[in-house]
Amino acid sequence: MSIELTTKFGQIDISNEVIAMVAGGAAIECFGIVGMASKHQIRDGLTDILRRENFTRGVIVRQENDKVFIDMYIVVSYGTKISEVAHNVQSTVKYTLDKTVGLSVESVNIYVQGVRVTNP
Repeated sequence: MSIELTTKFGQIDISNEVIAMVAGGAAIECFGIVGMASKHQIRDGLTDILRRENFTRGVIVRQENDKVFIDMYIVVSYGTKISEVAHNVQSTVKYTLDKTVGLSVESVNIYVQGVRVTNP
C-alpha cells in the first residue's frame, strides 16, 4: 500500500515503509526516546529496541478516506515526563513528514511500550 500525492508535475507514490522510516527517524531524534519498540511485544520480545532498518515493525501507517494516521511504539528514558516526550514526538513527526514528504498527517498515536534506564 502506498500514499499517492498529486502535484502540478504529476503523481507521486510513496510506500508506507518509506513513511515509517521517516517517522521513526524523526522520533528517535527527540529527547527522552531510547528507541522504537515492536508492535508485537510477545512475538518479538519487549526487550528489543529496533534498529533503523526495522522501524516498519514499530511504526504503522494507515490511510482511511484520504487521511493518514500513524501509530508509533516507543521506549522512553527513565526520569522523563512521558506525556511531554509523547507530545514532542507527535509534533516532530507531523512537522517532519509535512516538510520532507509534503504529507499532512491527521494524527500520530503514541504507544509507550517500556521505560529504560540509560547510562549517563
